[in-house]
Amino acid sequence: IFALLLLSYCASLKLENMPVNHVLVAIVMEAEAAPFAEHLGLQKVDGFFPPHTPFVCFSGEHHATKVTLVTMGKDTVYGTGMDNVGTSSASLGTFLALSISEANGHPVDLILNAGTCGGFLRKGGAIGDVYLTTGVANHDRRIPIPGFDVFGVGKLETMDTTTMAEKLGYKTGIATTGNSLDWVEKDDELMKANDASVKDMEAAAIAWVAKMHDVEYLGVKVVTDIVDGGKPTHEEFLENLHSAARSLQDALPKVLEYVTDMTGKKDQEL
Repeated sequence: IFALLLLSYCASLKLENMPVNHVLVAIVMEAEAAPFAEHLGLQKVDGFFPPHTPFVCFSGEHHATKVTLVTMGKDTVYGTGMDNVGTSSASLGTFLALSISEANGHPVDLILNAGTCGGFLRKGGAIGDVYLTTGVANHDRRIPIPGFDVFGVGKLETMDTTTMAEKLGYKTGIATTGNSLDWVEKDDELMKANDASVKDMEAAAIAWVAKMHDVEYLGVKVVTDIVDGGKPTHEEFLENLHSAARSLQDALPKVLEYVTDMTGKKDQEL
């Protein structure tokens, strides 16, 4: 018991005193990223990613903290020109951004993954709610073999955002990730098992990459649709996308401001 308490104390201490010199902001959709880049005056960095990849990078500073913004770009493989949504592009784009930043002498201390999401009536969610994630899991990687079943769910705890959420007036909860906008009955069964408060298409993948790099992950999610509300997901998503994007543009700078202001203060915690 003492060892567990000591480990818990050390983890809390790490968060309290965590120096944040470089924040990587990962946003899948370019339309959601553009207002944030403009707000902070971030400049596009040509040549940051390999030329055959679709990812886009912007860079700048905020309160002496380096800020790198990456989006997953537009699809060229399938010829659709649509945003590269889903776990494949999110994990690859984030992995490259972390690796390139470290190689350039600017290792990342914190990933802010911002975007829209689905919420749940059963968890008190409503359109426009802002959630700060406390953990991630997958709901569409069904591998019913001992050991692989746990790997498939891929549940990870992320940083404690309770204090930040209380001060900023946001909610907290677990993000469950899948590669489909809609869901089937088995998905819902697993989303309940994950104790999910929000549903998205990239959080678990980005948190997985963060874990590999020993970098802290924080998701900032705004609800566009209610998963268990009875309305077709795609209709509600499109209906509320613009208003949710505005809420995201209000929330993300506040979260960044909080993180940069709290950095290194021993009497505060994220």
